[in-house]
Amino acid sequence: MRTLLTALLAFAAGVLLMLLITRHGPSHNDQTASALPASATSAAPAASSSTTDTDDSDSGDNWPNQGPSPEQVIYAQPSLVRQSISKLSPRVPGKTNLYLVAFGGDGGEDVFRNEAEYAGQLFTQRFGPTAHAVVLENNPSTLQSHPLADWSNLEATLDQLSNVMKPDEDVLVLYMTSHGDEDHNLLVDMDPLPLDQIGAPDLGGILKKRPFKWKVVVVNACYSGGFVPELRGPGTLVLTAARADRSSFGCGSDSNVTYFGKAWLVDALNKTDDFVDAFQLAKHDIADWEQQDKLTPSEPQIDVGQGIAQQLAVWRKEVTQGPAVPFMPPPASASSVAVTAQ
Repeated sequence: MRTLLTALLAFAAGVLLMLLITRHGPSHNDQTASALPASATSAAPAASSSTTDTDDSDSGDNWPNQGPSPEQVIYAQPSLVRQSISKLSPRVPGKTNLYLVAFGGDGGEDVFRNEAEYAGQLFTQRFGPTAHAVVLENNPSTLQSHPLADWSNLEATLDQLSNVMKPDEDVLVLYMTSHGDEDHNLLVDMDPLPLDQIGAPDLGGILKKRPFKWKVVVVNACYSGGFVPELRGPGTLVLTAARADRSSFGCGSDSNVTYFGKAWLVDALNKTDDFVDAFQLAKHDIADWEQQDKLTPSEPQIDVGQGIAQQLAVWRKEVTQGPAVPFMPPPASASSVAVTAQ
C-alpha cells in the first residue's frame, strides 16, 4: 500500500509540473530566438567584411526568385565550362598567345562580377587576337550564362585550357578578385551552394599540378600578399592588391570597382600592355587615393619570377593595342539593389 501511494503521488506531481510548464513556459518563438546567434536576430544588415564568414544564417538571400534551382545550377557546370572554352577565339599559330581566366569569387557583391567581366572585355578587345578570355563568376544575375567561380570549375577550366594552349609557349593570366582574410583564404561564395574556399596553399597546389610554364597570377583581395610565397617561382609574375597583413579597399555593395581593379585594370592597362609597368602606375595611384581617404596603406606586392618578363615581352611584340576600353558595369543584381535599399 505504501508503495502504491508513493507511485500515485509521483504521478500527480508529474502532471502538475507539465501543467505549469504549459502555462508559464517560453513560447516556440521565444525558444527559437534564444537558440539563434545574435547576428540572426538583428534587423541591421551586416557590415562589409573581408573575412570568410561561415555564418549561414542568411543562406539563400542572394538566390534569384526567378531562375534555376541550386541543383540545376550545380549539374549545369560541366556544360557551362565546356561552352566557355568552345567560345574562345582560335589560337593564333606561330605566335605567343595569352589566355586569361578571370575569377569573381563573392556572389554577394557585384563589384567582383564587374571586375571579372571587365577583365575579359579589356584583354580581348584591347590586346587583339592573341588574347583570349574565360570568365568564372558568382552572381545571382549570371547563374545561367557564366560558370561558377569555384574550385572545381577553376581546375576544369585550367585542364581544358592546357589542351587548347601551348603550355610551353603561351601565357596563362589568372585574375582572382574577392574578399580575403588574415589567414590568406579567398572567399568563394554563392549562397546557398556549399562552395569550398581557396587558400594560398590551395591555389599554389592547383597551379603546380598543371603544365603551364608561363603564368601571371593576380590576387585582388585583402591580405593577398600572403599568396606570394605559395605562387612565386620561375616563369611566374605574381601581383597582389595588398601585403600579407594589410587590407585592400573599394569592395562593398555600393562600389562598382575596387581600388586595385580600377588602378591596374581600368586605368593602367588602358595606357600600357606591360603588366609590370601597369602595376607601378597602379601602386602609385592607389597610394594617392588611400592618402586622400586617410586609409592605412595597402601596399600592393609584386614578385617577378625568372624568365616571365622576357616571355611577356615576346607576347607584346605581336600586340597591336586597340583603343581604351571604357569601364561600364552591368546593371546591379537584384540582391545588390536590395542591400542598397536597406
